[in-house]
Amino acid sequence: MNNSNKQFGRQSKDFVRHFLSAILATLCLSSTGWVLAQDSAPKTTATAAANPGRDLVVGKCLQCHADTIWRDQRQDARAWEATLYRMVARGAVWTGEDIKTMANYLATDFGPNSPKDASSAR
Repeated sequence: MNNSNKQFGRQSKDFVRHFLSAILATLCLSSTGWVLAQDSAPKTTATAAANPGRDLVVGKCLQCHADTIWRDQRQDARAWEATLYRMVARGAVWTGEDIKTMANYLATDFGPNSPKDASSAR
């Protein structure tokens, strides 16, 4: 085997190794993001299951945001309504009833008067 064939073989192996590494990295990163998205969903508890706003928040807000967005803000219902209407101005498609239901859920379970430890488990 001459030098050019050896070099071509080495380049082919390097290309395949880099290509497979890139695919593996992409798969790892994409599956990590999926796992993180699954983990960021509020955990189902008796309180969360009984609140109809939970499904709306999980279904509509987790499309763009991690759950820390509502766990950390700790706003009352009025402030949440204002926040949700700002999202409508940015393109979210929700009814006024959806907004009231989500705002009430967020204020009740993640508002300023809810215990911070309890809200982190939801």
